[in-house]
Amino acid sequence: IADMECRVLSIQSHVVRGYVGNKSATFPLQVLGFEVDSINSVQFSNHTGYAHWKGQVLTAEELNVLYEGIKLNKVNHYDYILTGYSRDTSFLEMVVDIIQELKKANPSLVYVCDPVMGDHGAMYVPEDLLPVYRDRVVPLADILTPNQFEAELLTGRKITTEEDAVEVMDLLHQMGPETVVLTSTDLPSKHGDQFLVALGSQKTVKPDGTNATQKICMDIPKVDAVFVGTGDLFAAMLLAWTHHHPRDLKAACERTVSVMHHVIKRTINYANEMAGPGKRPSPAQLELRMVQSKADIENPAIVVEARVLHQSSH
Repeated sequence: IADMECRVLSIQSHVVRGYVGNKSATFPLQVLGFEVDSINSVQFSNHTGYAHWKGQVLTAEELNVLYEGIKLNKVNHYDYILTGYSRDTSFLEMVVDIIQELKKANPSLVYVCDPVMGDHGAMYVPEDLLPVYRDRVVPLADILTPNQFEAELLTGRKITTEEDAVEVMDLLHQMGPETVVLTSTDLPSKHGDQFLVALGSQKTVKPDGTNATQKICMDIPKVDAVFVGTGDLFAAMLLAWTHHHPRDLKAACERTVSVMHHVIKRTINYANEMAGPGKRPSPAQLELRMVQSKADIENPAIVVEARVLHQSSH
């Protein structure tokens, strides 16, 4: 049984209050049976969407010191690594060094990378992070969860059609990751403008040695509010559900998106109730209702069905 234990190293932000970064990823992963070791890349009072925030930032050298401690005790064996938002190139370079070393120690380690750079055509990290992600981070990633804008930045291709999206996912596969999920796109949904389209692609090697690719598409109901920490939750849940469904991206994505749906629905209902009729909820009221969603995280009712675009073997 001890051998079955799954250990995740999660390098993300920490907030005292609320749910973003490690606060958004740790609890759901623990609920699903993972051992989570977290390194907090920052420690802030709350996420930066509030009027005020205070706190400290971990430097690349401080990150290295923490990792050295883990290494000296010979407990640097991980099954998964999870990374999200970073805004410093030297920190990201250090993360790369650590991942390379951990992959040497355990060649079957799976790196889940959310290449957080921006959204809707605008970067919200320094531009010098793009080449680090593109040339150093993405080639190490096994599972990649960019949004449309981030996928376009990484490949240098614009996405205007589903065919473009499929092509971009294939380009990302060529860069390294065998699983790619475009977590949100501006593509029109067949269900109308109240839905957003997410796409996924997974390359697998069949028992006979041939390559197979599964591509899927999902229509996700839109919610009229700005949530923080949802991308972090998405990446964590994709890690968990691909672990439970290693060769079935459709099942993993359906579960992941369904968890998101339940958590967001519970959050918006609570926030609207707290804000009162006709008032827009505050950032504090819109913090994800994570603990209250424990049962949904453990066993989500499937509310979104993924369409299989095509499965090819070659």
